[in-house]
Amino acid sequence: MDVLLISELALSGAFVGLMYALVSLGIVLIYKTSGLANLAQGAIAMTGAYITWALSAGLGAPMWLAIVLALLVMFFAGAMVERLALRRMIGQPVIMTIMLTLGIEILLRGLMPGVFGAAVKRLDIGIPQAPVFIGELLINRATLIGGSLSFLLIVLSLVFFNSRYGIVMRAVADDQTASWSVGIRVEKAIAVAWGLSAVIATGAGILWGATQGVDWSLSLLLIKALAIAILGGLDSIPGVLIAGLIVGVAESLATGILDPLVGGGTRDIVASVIILLTLLLKPHGLFGREHIERV
Repeated sequence: MDVLLISELALSGAFVGLMYALVSLGIVLIYKTSGLANLAQGAIAMTGAYITWALSAGLGAPMWLAIVLALLVMFFAGAMVERLALRRMIGQPVIMTIMLTLGIEILLRGLMPGVFGAAVKRLDIGIPQAPVFIGELLINRATLIGGSLSFLLIVLSLVFFNSRYGIVMRAVADDQTASWSVGIRVEKAIAVAWGLSAVIATGAGILWGATQGVDWSLSLLLIKALAIAILGGLDSIPGVLIAGLIVGVAESLATGILDPLVGGGTRDIVASVIILLTLLLKPHGLFGREHIERV
């Protein structure tokens, strides 16, 4: 096997993995705040991309304005989902709340293509199509820029969780009753977490929409995001970063090396295998705290 080809696949996979990790970051953010695994993250990313496209192509807004408006809309949409749906599930079994998020995922996956049409929508955010050469390695420019922006946003989220409000959200995740007792508005913190998670998902949806177009298939990012969240640890942001690189590189190498041998399809298997092996061998992930309960 050509070393140059393997290096190119690994580097490209690393940037793709960072873009996957940005979707996963929203799952970890909600889990760190409320202890809930959000299975609607893929469809939320898809919805944010559809709204950005609608504001830009449908209403004629400049792309920068469409992105800003989409982020604002999705922040309030995420907070409203928590307020109107998730908050009503307080006191119910955790598995029922998780099933509610899965129901939201399925609803949005059918609703958005139904409203905006099932054809693939082009989302042009100004990234040139010409590839980039890093030495002798050829990298897709959209993947390079998307992965770099994803890395920056993940690092910023680390900074946020060490800020004053980030510490408040971590306190809510550790013990909601104790947080209430010291005057922390737990409901507000969880609603903000859902809003921020929707913003993160929208950013990821826009980057992926610019790379492959906007359609229902963007919701399938949920599988990659879950693999990364489970591998890295559901409460670990650094774990998201490391696991994203692992999943992206493994997927890229499998596609480049195994697909010619088996006839294709290995890209869709990698994430599932990682989820299975992690749950069997290290249920708390690489960096997760051991008190995490597996549902």
